[in-house]
Amino acid sequence: MKIGVPTEVKNNEYRVGLTPDSVKVLTEFGHQVFIQSAAGQAIGFTDELYKLSGASILNTASDVFNSSELIIKVKEPTEQEFQFLREDLTLLTYLHLAGDPVNAHKMLKTGVTGIAYETVTAGDDSLPLLAPMSAIAGQLSFVVGSYHLLKPNKGRGTLVSNLDPRIITVIGAGVAGKEAIAKAKANNANVKVIDLSQSKLDQMKVEFGEEDMEYILSTPESIRQAVAESDLVIGCVYVVGKEAPKVLSKDMLDNMTEGSVLVDISIDQGGCFESSKPTTHDNPTFVENGVVHYCVTNMPGAVPLTATNALNQATLPYILELANKGIDKALAENKHLMNGLNIQAGEIIHPAIKEALEN
Repeated sequence: MKIGVPTEVKNNEYRVGLTPDSVKVLTEFGHQVFIQSAAGQAIGFTDELYKLSGASILNTASDVFNSSELIIKVKEPTEQEFQFLREDLTLLTYLHLAGDPVNAHKMLKTGVTGIAYETVTAGDDSLPLLAPMSAIAGQLSFVVGSYHLLKPNKGRGTLVSNLDPRIITVIGAGVAGKEAIAKAKANNANVKVIDLSQSKLDQMKVEFGEEDMEYILSTPESIRQAVAESDLVIGCVYVVGKEAPKVLSKDMLDNMTEGSVLVDISIDQGGCFESSKPTTHDNPTFVENGVVHYCVTNMPGAVPLTATNALNQATLPYILELANKGIDKALAENKHLMNGLNIQAGEIIHPAIKEALEN
């Protein structure tokens, strides 16, 4: 199979779809791999390393897309990349279609086959290709939240430490939430964990104990009360294939302390705070009603080397299956990979995506 890896074009996005080690595995199976020149340069994956791994280096994105049957990316295509998409091309990447319906419908018109990392499942119904980036985003949420609590960064001027214990609320106890909770607890915060599932809360209680921890069933009133007491609120709400529900309404900001910080990990799926709007690594925050909002849509892009290596460990077996069997056969024989199929030939295939985009 002819496999292409273009340079990512999103703001401050230095991740790359395939590492040189992954390219070596694919070429050893007889597949051709085309890498856009300098696609991995920023994280030390030089064109020379890719050549040594068996890849061919092409100069432009157009060259890569036109030469390939399967494109491996990290982030969803931007509008400037839609011109390269076509009906006989398969795209494997994070798509997050429900979070951006306008561009989703534009992409649909290209006829491209789109397989989304975030809806591929495993035998236990987990999301193995979303999990590594969720884990990284969860850890980063504490780091960036703490940083923006500093007074020079428009925060209230608090340090999350044993010197002055602060309150951190984590909404959503999935993969990202669990990592955020662990970081907060390790830094001596008083942590409020909010989730819709009592069984998930019970699971977190077993894992993290009860000292300096509070486990709260999610309701609008319980969220309102928790965020009013918090220095930092981390939103990690995710519903497969759908836009994130807005769990924190704008009027709840009225009860929050000036300089407190919101970090919306769910922003790729439209955001779980009503006041959220997408931001970039160049301009990561805005202040509304005195509350600092961090809503960067590619948070793991801040640690592109770590993120690329983690992502490739998860994606390579699926890429191999698609390449070795062919797209149609691989999808037909693997229901978990089939769950990743979002769009094909101008049609929305995934039921949840279909519901989200047609409403």
